[in-house]
Amino acid sequence: MIYSDALNVGGAEVSVGHLIAELPERFEVTIAGVQPDVVQSIAARRPGTNVEVLDRVRDKLDVVAIADHVRLLRRARPDILHVNLFTPWSGQYAQLAGVATPGVRTVAVEHLPMPATHRRQRFAKRALSRAVSAHVAVGERSAREIEQLVGLPTESIMTIYNGVPQNAPPPLERRADGPVVGSVGRLSEQKGYDLLVRALPDLPDAQLVLVGDGPERARLESLARELGVSERLRITGWSDKVSSHLAYFDVFALPSRYEAFPLAILEAMFAAVPVVAAEVGSVPEAVQPGVTGLTVAPGSASELASAIRSLLADPERARELGRNARRMALDRFSVRAMTDRYIALYDRLAG
Repeated sequence: MIYSDALNVGGAEVSVGHLIAELPERFEVTIAGVQPDVVQSIAARRPGTNVEVLDRVRDKLDVVAIADHVRLLRRARPDILHVNLFTPWSGQYAQLAGVATPGVRTVAVEHLPMPATHRRQRFAKRALSRAVSAHVAVGERSAREIEQLVGLPTESIMTIYNGVPQNAPPPLERRADGPVVGSVGRLSEQKGYDLLVRALPDLPDAQLVLVGDGPERARLESLARELGVSERLRITGWSDKVSSHLAYFDVFALPSRYEAFPLAILEAMFAAVPVVAAEVGSVPEAVQPGVTGLTVAPGSASELASAIRSLLADPERARELGRNARRMALDRFSVRAMTDRYIALYDRLAG
C-alpha cells in the first residue's frame, strides 16, 4: 500500500506514479490518501490499482479520521506501507497506524526537507522515525538535512534517488529567434522564478520560457513589466508535453530557494539540456559544477545571470555539459534504477 495525504499533485506524487507503473505484476498495489483527485492521478499510472480515500486528519483531536486510518491498516494488513511524504511533517497518522498494526512494515519516504513549525511536531516525528521499518530520502544531502531537522542519528536515513522516464517526443515549434532559457515547474515562491525574471535584463538576447502555472504567475508577469522585459517572458501554463518544450531550451535553469531532488532537473538532463541550478538540497548530486551543469548560490539573480550567460556565450561547452548530464541520468536516475532499489527494499523487509 502507498499512502499520500497531499492535497495537490506535485513532484512527490509524480515520482510515486513512476514507481508503481514500473513495479512487476507480483506486487498488488493499493493507493490510499485523503484527496480523491490525487489518489486517482497516482493510481491511473497502473491499471487495476486499488484505491482507498480517507477523511483528512485535521489535528490530533480528529479522532474519527485517525480511527479511519487505523481501521484501513487493520483491514488491509499490507506487507509494506509506503508513506510518501511531501514534507517531513506529512503522513504522520498513516505512519502511526502502520507502526501500530502487527505485520505491517512501514517505509517513510522523504521528498522535501522543511523545518518544523513547533517543538511538539519535531518530537513526534523523531519518535515515529525511530519506529518505522525503513526511512528513505531522495538524495544524500537531503537525508542528512532531515536527520538534523528531526534529531536523528547520522546515516539513519537511506537514499533512493528519484527517477524519470526517458521520453523523447518531437520538439514543439520554437518561437524565438535568439537563445531560449527555460524552466519547468509550479510557479511558487520556493522555485525562485522571480530571480530568473530579475536575471533577464542581464541576458539581453534571451527569451525566458516558464512551463507551468501557480500562485506566483501574476507577480512574475508584473515584475517583468516593471523591469521592461515582459516581451521576452512567456508562461505557457501547465503542459503534458514537458519533454517537447525541453527540446528547444538552450539552457534549463532552476533557481530554487529550497529543494530535495527535483524531477525537472532530471528531465532536462535526459534531454541533454545544460542545467544551471541553485545549490540547494541534493541538487549538486546531479548537477556537478563544470561536469553536468553549473550551480549558483541560492537567492542571487546576478550569479544566476552570469552562469547562464557563460553557457549561452560558449555553445560547445554547453553541449558538452548536456551530453555529460544525459550519460549520468541514464546511469543513475532512470525509473528502472529507482524501482529496482525499492523492490530490493520491499523484498528485504517482507522477508
